[in-house]
Amino acid sequence: MKKSITKNYIYSMIYEIITIVIPLITTPYLSRILGAENIGIYSYTLSIATYFVLFGSLGIAMYGRREIAYVQQDRGKRSKIMWEIVILRFCTMIISTILFYIFYVNGTQYQIYYKILILELISNCIDISWFFQGLEEFKKTVTRNILVKLISLVLIFTLVKTKEDLAIYFLIYVGSNLIGNLSLWFYLPKYTERIKIKELNVLKHIKPTIALFIPQVAIKVYTVLDKTMIGKISSDMTEVGNYEQTQKITGVSLAVITALGTVVSPRIANNIANDKKEEVKRYLANSFNFVWLLGIPIMFGLMAIAQTIVPWFLGEEFEKSITIIMIGAPIVVAIGMSNVSGMQYLIPAKKQGLFTKSVVTGAVFNFCLNLLLIPLYGAKGAMVSSVLAETLISIVQLIGIRKDIPLKIAYQNSFKYIVSGAIMFAITYILGRNMPPTIITTIVEVIVGMLIYGVMLLILKDKFLLDIINKIINKIKRK
Repeated sequence: MKKSITKNYIYSMIYEIITIVIPLITTPYLSRILGAENIGIYSYTLSIATYFVLFGSLGIAMYGRREIAYVQQDRGKRSKIMWEIVILRFCTMIISTILFYIFYVNGTQYQIYYKILILELISNCIDISWFFQGLEEFKKTVTRNILVKLISLVLIFTLVKTKEDLAIYFLIYVGSNLIGNLSLWFYLPKYTERIKIKELNVLKHIKPTIALFIPQVAIKVYTVLDKTMIGKISSDMTEVGNYEQTQKITGVSLAVITALGTVVSPRIANNIANDKKEEVKRYLANSFNFVWLLGIPIMFGLMAIAQTIVPWFLGEEFEKSITIIMIGAPIVVAIGMSNVSGMQYLIPAKKQGLFTKSVVTGAVFNFCLNLLLIPLYGAKGAMVSSVLAETLISIVQLIGIRKDIPLKIAYQNSFKYIVSGAIMFAITYILGRNMPPTIITTIVEVIVGMLIYGVMLLILKDKFLLDIINKIINKIKRK
């Protein structure tokens, strides 16, 4: 039975947003309690642990979600594939954990935090969320995420009281991830059956996961290495702290866009497996329109409210984040576009070569630009590098898929959104400049911006938005 794309999108969006919104709720509190330097230490050490998680995970999550999507209707096949991938991930993560212990846990600066981060590697070792995503069962992952994150929220406000409580914050972060990943195992019996060990062929999955591992390494270069390079080059943890908090703010907005990719990619993979080319094009066309519809107002909105949200949300210590947010806002659209062309098409279509080429190109470009800009501009330079790298990745992918997917479906309605977004930005930015930087001002800017953007699209008679409105009205009438 086909799952509802709309319902799964809502579940996936909740899943993505909850993982970021909870930190956002705690951000104003933690920014003032822990300070920019401690936030920088947290971000820097976590970035180091992330490399080992990446190495241990190979490309297994992305690969596993795709393979389960191909056989989601066959209980026996999906059970066999699931256990083979679980065993492979367990073995590689154990090796990675041992290496992390050898190189970082003993005799290094911040070793107390590295010891705690071993739990983060163990948590990833038992992560099977990819299995449920491949089955398009997003409700399960959302439910566990909400519960675990709410518990962590309570613990943060209860236990983190001074700058000396940074270790406690680390424990809450990794502990919530560990418990959340453990909880998914209780759902497994309903979706799998017992498989004899002699029937398993774990080794056959190594080559395809490594093929996806290369682009994932490249992706991390411009999502995590930025923090590492800022810490290493500038030796200023407050710069890392400003960059980290900026990413939390833009991350929430990005989750709204990328959540659709998690939902649509299994459906596209299933349609590709059944040779339904027109269906694939239809899904991709809607996804590109969706990115423009939401990505443009989010981009311009972040640029407009940066001046008012940072002072009350992060505090005066994070004033540099205002400029960083404004510089980094376009990354929402850039990542949104590459999410459609890469995660929603190239990976399900098994075109890993092009996907790898695009992200490696972006990663190398980002790394080289970081070496040039971070010594001069610190976190602001790193953000410029990230935006340009993400844009380059999108361009390479769109050019690469043009023979399979007409390029016009990627940008055919973009002009209306850009014009509407630009007008929205001009009005809301001027409004914010003439009001005090308070939460009320930010709320007013958001509401005014949404109204202006919506009215502009209605005036321009945007077909995609009108179709969405008509579908909602028809559903309400039927109910």
